[in-house]
Amino acid sequence: MIAAVDWTAINAIATSVLALGLLGGFGAAMFAAQQVRETRRSREAQMAAEFFRRWNEDGLVEARRMVGQLGSAEALRDAFARYVAADAPEAYVLYREPDYFEQLAALERLGAIDLDLIKLLLGRTLIERWEMWRPALHEAFGPGVYPLFEGLAEKLRRELGSTPGPADP
Repeated sequence: MIAAVDWTAINAIATSVLALGLLGGFGAAMFAAQQVRETRRSREAQMAAEFFRRWNEDGLVEARRMVGQLGSAEALRDAFARYVAADAPEAYVLYREPDYFEQLAALERLGAIDLDLIKLLLGRTLIERWEMWRPALHEAFGPGVYPLFEGLAEKLRRELGSTPGPADP
């Protein structure tokens, strides 16, 4: 004797198995998304730690010390223009600081470092450094040099609600 197949029960079981599989898939996707976010945060933290470690390395400290000894944006402008024109070693020491900020801005633009992290750790300091460097860079090379540094300073200015500096249009 052949038993009749209860298709309603089989359909119910199959639907239940499918629903459980679907829930498991959603759970796995959510877990994977969380892992990706945590990996990204960890990578950003490592990148930020490396960049801020570089800020305190001897080369950048030497460049900041030279800028500080000059005392003003105008004095930096005049000295930097002389150093660049003469291809003096001091020019290469001073290049370290705007190069550093240009690289930081490139990483921010590519999403490797979060703007909020830069804002928290450097914020107004980065804006002030751009204001210090802008006359020197424009005098030596004309406008448009170090565009990422300038763009990051402007982005931070908007984020922080800063007003433009005296030389801004």
